Amino acid sequence: MPPEPEELRALGRKIEEARGGDSHNGATGAPSAMRIAGRFSTELVAAIVFCTGLGWLLDRWLHTAPIFIVIMFILGAAAGIRNVIRAAKELNAEAAKYPAPPVEDDEE
Repeated sequence: MPPEPEELRALGRKIEEARGGDSHNGATGAPSAMRIAGRFSTELVAAIVFCTGLGWLLDRWLHTAPIFIVIMFILGAAAGIRNVIRAAKELNAEAAKYPAPPVEDDEE
């Protein structure tokens, strides 16, 4: 017999209490350096690969020299850099939510 909805709600409340009331689905504080590097590299590489692939398809379809690959690579790099800048702004705004703890001066 499946558990009743009220039993499931009670179990959910007990789990929340055991976790300390955190219900933000695993997001723990400011983003780590690995997470930031992974996001930046993904943003840049995805834009370059997509645009270069599109340029390659255009060159094959139009039977041209690799001019579209070069043009689309440059556009992809520009779009990737723009995406990295946008992601950096988002991550800076997210990191600002978690201020650094004050540092005590030991020399006094």
